[in-house]
Amino acid sequence: MLGELRALYPSAPIFTSVYDPRQLPEPMRQWDVRSSFLGGFPFARSYSRALLPLMPIAFQRFDFSNYDVVVSVSSAFSKNVVTPPGAKNLCYCLTPPRYLWDLRDAYLGRSAAAATAPVVRWLRGVDRGAARRVDEFVAISHVVADRVRRSYARVADVIYPPVDTARLRSSDSDVDDYYLVVSRLVRYKRIDLAIEACNKLGRRLLVVGVGPERRRLELLAGPTVRLLGARSDEDVAELYRRCRAFVFPALEDFGITAVEAQAAGRPVVAFGGGGGGETVIDGVTGIHFFEQTADAVAAAMQRLDRTPIDPAACRNNAERFDASVFRERIGARVRAIAS
Repeated sequence: MLGELRALYPSAPIFTSVYDPRQLPEPMRQWDVRSSFLGGFPFARSYSRALLPLMPIAFQRFDFSNYDVVVSVSSAFSKNVVTPPGAKNLCYCLTPPRYLWDLRDAYLGRSAAAATAPVVRWLRGVDRGAARRVDEFVAISHVVADRVRRSYARVADVIYPPVDTARLRSSDSDVDDYYLVVSRLVRYKRIDLAIEACNKLGRRLLVVGVGPERRRLELLAGPTVRLLGARSDEDVAELYRRCRAFVFPALEDFGITAVEAQAAGRPVVAFGGGGGGETVIDGVTGIHFFEQTADAVAAAMQRLDRTPIDPAACRNNAERFDASVFRERIGARVRAIAS
């Protein structure tokens, strides 16, 4: 997404709280990136979460006196920017901070959530105040737009995030007999449901990704399940193209991997809430299930066995989310708010 905004506005600087160019691909290291005062803190790059209470003021202190429009890409506090009179803050909202609003226990753990409750209450007030200063909200999905309404009492239009569909090719030949998950291995992604469903049905499952859940998932995996760790973009594109179906069990804000699988012509077994309900067309490009249980995933996989899916329909659906569509729509929104 940041790359697409950069392509639209190549001379615009990028403001961020903490910046470590060593963590970025070489082309991105040449961008004009300006970090806040937090970058001067010892170990800020390694322990930025410890600076969370200072994040709002870090964004408030940026000087935007030379700009007419600020696009704040926000899942936390970048919308806290303060624009000068006449300038506009267009917030492209990835989500209101979920550790403040609807998934606090899942993100922090119950004991940590209880211990940090006073800080969370304060940050909620700061977050609402920042939302009131935003001139226009745009959300990455309808589920996020609904979250913006509930958290901030603000209306948000929807512009889906960009997906590079051009790097993926669709084919109905050479399909192999395995299911695929591509994800960070963290608890809320619910990869355990895909593993348990494939254990139950005796289906092959390949899991691409790294994260703190790997050991637990390895212990859960039966003989038909393999955790592959990290793979290159080229390897993942080939795994998409050849899989029997992609499994998407998480409640996501959007879910780029489900769109990528469809761009490769493959159906998706998707949780029907959140982004999966918006990006996968039930009975046409995949199958929805509506309970986050292994039995529900297994039943959806069996329903897919009985449902003919056209790879071309999957590809056509994915192209609704192509990067070119994002550039056109977000560019038009910036021009409108600037006029």
